[in-house]
Amino acid sequence: MKYRIILFFILGIDAFILLLQTSELSISYHEATLLYGNFSFLQLLVKSSLALFGTNDFGLRFPMITLHLLSGVLLYEISIRYVEREENRLWLILVFVLLPGIISSALLVDGAGVVIFGLLLFVYLNQNYSKNYQSILLILLCIIDGGFLYLFFALSVFALYTKEKNLFLLNITLFFISMYLYGINTEGLPKGHFLDSIGVYAAIFTPIIFIYLSYVLYRRYFTKNIDIVWFISSLTLLVSLILSFRQRIHIENFAPYLIVALPLGAQTFYASYRVRLKIFRKKYKFIFTLSLIFLLLNSFVVVFNKELYLVLENPQTHFAYKMHVAKELAQELKKQNIHCVRSKDEMLKRLQFYGISECDTNILTENEIGAVKNSNVTISYKKIPIYSANVTKINTK
Repeated sequence: MKYRIILFFILGIDAFILLLQTSELSISYHEATLLYGNFSFLQLLVKSSLALFGTNDFGLRFPMITLHLLSGVLLYEISIRYVEREENRLWLILVFVLLPGIISSALLVDGAGVVIFGLLLFVYLNQNYSKNYQSILLILLCIIDGGFLYLFFALSVFALYTKEKNLFLLNITLFFISMYLYGINTEGLPKGHFLDSIGVYAAIFTPIIFIYLSYVLYRRYFTKNIDIVWFISSLTLLVSLILSFRQRIHIENFAPYLIVALPLGAQTFYASYRVRLKIFRKKYKFIFTLSLIFLLLNSFVVVFNKELYLVLENPQTHFAYKMHVAKELAQELKKQNIHCVRSKDEMLKRLQFYGISECDTNILTENEIGAVKNSNVTISYKKIPIYSANVTKINTK
């Protein structure tokens, strides 16, 4: 019972930090496009939240934070089969909530959070419920998001491996339906993006954890210690790396599948740790401690990301710049009694969320940061100007 309490304490602290972060971020252009663009399941989810909580940043990000917390619970339940000791499962959950990619998926309105939750839910059903429930979920996932395309591919290969004809027919059908509904980008000539993809994976998981998970998947193939989780993670990782040889891929479509391999990594790590004498366990403790330090540093940077503007020469190089400015800009415009503007499409869509509509009476023109003195709208973080613009009123009479 005490471990369950600790689990919910970890997730509670995690939720508290994420909720605090909602006030630090503005809606991005990508999120605004999703919210005001073509219909999708995620759009329906977010609009339902906005209808319940109002049009604000909390309502915008609440569905993603909720899916993130549920994913943490599912991961804990899934890990029961792989990690025997409960305290070790808690360490796994701590690693999960500290992963840079997981923090991003918990805050950003993006398909990655939905895919992570859907994958973990499928694995959980696979472990605990009949194939009928799994089939129903797979059909729903095909309708919900195109990001589950690689799940159907992996399950098709798994079905061939286990000689399950019905599972193969279902998933190969869902694979082609998903291809038809959402498509897949296979354009481009070989451009050597393989190393770029490795770098992004390392940034999402931190280098040590990404290398270790890749090693675990590779090692299990040769020991034939493979199951459905291995197929889901390893095949998708392999596909992403193969595609990266000929084109720049969107890692956010593939990274959620490697999250599913965390219980495999934990199982291998603890198994290797236990079979060694205490004197030979030091390097395992060192690797785990080093990984935890990297994760904590990454989390610290994400939580206090605005402090980076103090050391950056060009604010637009900040990794979260696209998630900043819009909310404060809308507030500044309203202070000047400006409730509508004409601007670049990207900023206009973002301002729409904060109550600034489109019109021809006020033209918003972004300036270079060096032209702050000549601007009538300036946004600063930590007393550092990061955005400046002029608003010109047009007499339409």
